[in-house]
Amino acid sequence: MEIYVIYALILAILQMWLIPMTIDIKNLKWMMGSRDEARNSSQLHQRAVRAGANLQESLPAFLALVLAAMILEINVDAAACWWLVFRTLHGLLYLAGTNYLRTLAYFGSIGSLVAMVIAIMP
Repeated sequence: MEIYVIYALILAILQMWLIPMTIDIKNLKWMMGSRDEARNSSQLHQRAVRAGANLQESLPAFLALVLAAMILEINVDAAACWWLVFRTLHGLLYLAGTNYLRTLAYFGSIGSLVAMVIAIMP
């Protein structure tokens, strides 16, 4: 199950830092500077930032549940894998501006967290 923690952290690095930075590379000087003035960012960049912020809301719960399952020696591999799939889809669909499918991916990730909670509960 440790691999799911590693994959989740890689997803976090990609979605919260690397993708938004790559999309906004034209503002590299601003990113490397003191950031005193406002910048103009594209709609795609704003979507990438919001997708990363959304990931931050469920990542702590995912990590806590996987770590609890590891400590309790309970197998939640399937739910953890589905959470990663749904969160990856959510980020991609957010970037694409696909609202309804993105919402389904979001609820799928929440369902995966619920499945992990149910598996861990005595």
